[in-house]
Amino acid sequence: MKNKKTVFVDKQYKLTRNVAPLSFMLPTRHTRRFPLLHFDESNGTNRELRYARNQKSPFVDEQDGNALLEPVIFEDGFLFVRKEDQVLQQFLHYHPLNGKKFIEVDKAKDASEIVDQLLIQADALTEAKKLSIDQLENITRVLFNTDVARLTTSEMKRDVLVFANSNPQDFLDICNDPELKIMGTVQGFFDKGYLAYRKSKSEVWYNTPTNKTKMLNVPFGADGLDLSVSYLQSDDGLEVLKYLESL
Repeated sequence: MKNKKTVFVDKQYKLTRNVAPLSFMLPTRHTRRFPLLHFDESNGTNRELRYARNQKSPFVDEQDGNALLEPVIFEDGFLFVRKEDQVLQQFLHYHPLNGKKFIEVDKAKDASEIVDQLLIQADALTEAKKLSIDQLENITRVLFNTDVARLTTSEMKRDVLVFANSNPQDFLDICNDPELKIMGTVQGFFDKGYLAYRKSKSEVWYNTPTNKTKMLNVPFGADGLDLSVSYLQSDDGLEVLKYLESL
């Protein structure tokens, strides 16, 4: 079997942070201030790196004494390296800042990730448009902790669609959460005044025509809604849940 022929290609690199400087000069030789070393797994040694266009290797131990050093500069956050400059491509591959300060641009991977994100976004918007009024109210309560009685259906749809568009995966996770319905229902009890917080939300009280007693305490740092949901789903709270739903 013939060995697969190596294909040399032009490569582009970009700085990893979102706001790139107009120009950035990459360290190209080993110094005490910035050690430019690559750990060689084959022999367990640190090998010094240095970029010199007139050399055949980015490793100092494989270079001769006539190295001509050149700067490596990212312009507007990008660096283009032609296939003929294999030493620079290798130097960038082994550079300690590869993956931290800069990465190689993978157009196919980037395009695939964008497609995946757009498909998730489309799925989220489709799910948002399919919501019934009850589901829309539940999601609005859970997402925004809002009294839905004060909102029109159009306002709820707008807010939910905007959230689904901006946070598609979070929205789909919420839609698939089996706890969503009960969380929306219990939040509705608070919105309608059947349940109420007291003492800076450290207690949850019943507030129905026939019951004004305390339901539970909310420890510091805990969420009153989560605790209420848990209690109303427990054996002790199921009858109370049925009663509140009947009001």
